[in-house]
Amino acid sequence: MKDDLYLFNHGRLVRAWKVFGSHPEPGGGTRFTVWAPYARSVSVIGSFNDWNDGADALEFRPDHGVWTGVVGHATDGAVYKYRIVDSHGKARDKTDPFAFRMEVRPKTASLVAPLSDYTWSDEPWMAMRAARQRADRPIRIYEVHLGSWRRERSYEQLRHELADYVASMGFTHVEFLPVMEHPYDPSWGYQVCGYYAPTSRYGTPNDLRALVEAFHQRGVGVILDWVPAHFPRDEHGLARFDGTHLYEHEDPRRGEHRDWDTLIFNYERPEVRNFLVSNALYWIEEFHCDGIRVDAVASMLYRDYSREDGEWVADDDGSNEDRAAIAFLRDLNDTLHKQAPGVLTIAEESTDFPGVSRPTAEGGLGFDLKWNMGWMHDSLAFLKEDPVHRCHHQSRLTFALYYAFREKYLSPLSHDEVVHMKGSLLNKMPGDAWQKFANLRLLHAWQVAHPGKTLLFMGGEIAQKGEWNHATSLEWGVLNDKHHAGMRLLVGDLNRTVDDHPALYELDHENEGFEWIDFDDAEQSVITFLRWSRDQQQGVVWAFNFTPVVRDGYEIGVPRAGTYTEIVNTDAKAYAGSDIGNLGNVEAKKDPRHGHAYTLTVVLPPLAAVAFRLPDDAGSDRPA
Repeated sequence: MKDDLYLFNHGRLVRAWKVFGSHPEPGGGTRFTVWAPYARSVSVIGSFNDWNDGADALEFRPDHGVWTGVVGHATDGAVYKYRIVDSHGKARDKTDPFAFRMEVRPKTASLVAPLSDYTWSDEPWMAMRAARQRADRPIRIYEVHLGSWRRERSYEQLRHELADYVASMGFTHVEFLPVMEHPYDPSWGYQVCGYYAPTSRYGTPNDLRALVEAFHQRGVGVILDWVPAHFPRDEHGLARFDGTHLYEHEDPRRGEHRDWDTLIFNYERPEVRNFLVSNALYWIEEFHCDGIRVDAVASMLYRDYSREDGEWVADDDGSNEDRAAIAFLRDLNDTLHKQAPGVLTIAEESTDFPGVSRPTAEGGLGFDLKWNMGWMHDSLAFLKEDPVHRCHHQSRLTFALYYAFREKYLSPLSHDEVVHMKGSLLNKMPGDAWQKFANLRLLHAWQVAHPGKTLLFMGGEIAQKGEWNHATSLEWGVLNDKHHAGMRLLVGDLNRTVDDHPALYELDHENEGFEWIDFDDAEQSVITFLRWSRDQQQGVVWAFNFTPVVRDGYEIGVPRAGTYTEIVNTDAKAYAGSDIGNLGNVEAKKDPRHGHAYTLTVVLPPLAAVAFRLPDDAGSDRPA
């Protein structure tokens, strides 16, 4: 243990969960180990000693700031806390930061539990994971809050229902809002008190493992939302853990997150960095998760994030950047990519901080993907405009292509856009009922057509009417209406269209995969462009009509002669559209236009997107 504790004190114990917390001893009983360097005393209290703080005291290792000891009568399933007496003699009852299980809220104690006795059977997925999650593979993520996809469901029930649903919809991944233990339901999991404990709301840790495995058996990856930016003030949690600001900064100008009334981790402490990096790896190794989405990265990068003058402290060089947090994020990504090659790390980062998805060896933060918040804000702002005014705002759509390849982007339509009086996706759209649905179908197509990977929050695929509410189920009853059923069918078809066409994913992060045809037809609110596969042999032409006017005889310059097959039409009858289209195929004619040698003359349905697959013809006019 001595060598492990040395590594922990220097931030290099990558599997700290195997040392800290509660672990069965070969000779019987349970060993408890906890970091509390400034405590006067630490004892284990629980159901096995009538919560008596004098019965099971731990021994202090002063060289490492760690308390440890074996409690012979603490067995599997025992409920416990640490009673920590601080330097002033005040006693605090704390949850074990490394607990593998916790009581069901509102109770807050830890449970003695074996690390894992689960037998995995997802070897085929694990063997192929790295290949499936490369940058040149399709990634379409379905974001889920487990408590409200369908109410009163357990991990066990979701193992069948949710896994089947996501697979049937053609998504490549599911992303769970935080499943780490949290006491407050309205936090949606973002105020974590048990970083190593899956929430007990829905079942046991092994039940969660079975849920992950069920997705893998269906060929779907699992990403966890992870919260290293802040933690709540709850008395039983990490706040003032040993009577000092151990996990958080002491200075409130650095240690308090004003937006959420939470506390900010002190990334300058090696033990705190170790706690977090180890935690991310824990979920990947112990639960076979395929990646993490790191919440609120922007708030970590800047010392003045959401603060006024006088409310923050500059770095030693006068910068507003948090050097310790930046070093932590680089260490996090390096460790995960070294220990678990092929896993995805995704940053929710909303600023223009450079190199978020650049490798650390090149000076970047090392993430695989960065959320494209600009794309999301601009797209929603444009589509909220009445179509008659969209001709004046077309640059809101095209602007994202100026920076689309500076990072490896993921375009999100997340839970944040359908809460707090923002309205559902459907009700953000202008016009009468028909136009609202048509506009939302446009948005779904715009998302998959745009370069980059994608994420869609649950309910968006069924055009839920109301805002998301964590306390109620999704509005599944709307699927009795053809417009909602058509929306779900469209989203599934778009997912499968991406899978079937390398031009729509292979070069998501490279400008060679994208080519404007015409971004300047603002008068008619039409945008056209090409997507290309890596070998430049396969291409897809996209055309978007952002008005309710049918554009008959619309001419699009294209690079090849031959028959172009219509592979997407969001106005199709199957999607409850008006069923205006091109009867499946369009012939290109020799007629130079938009810099190409050939022209397609097509019908653009109202408020709709259409896509055409280029003919397999080596005689393209596109330069090699």
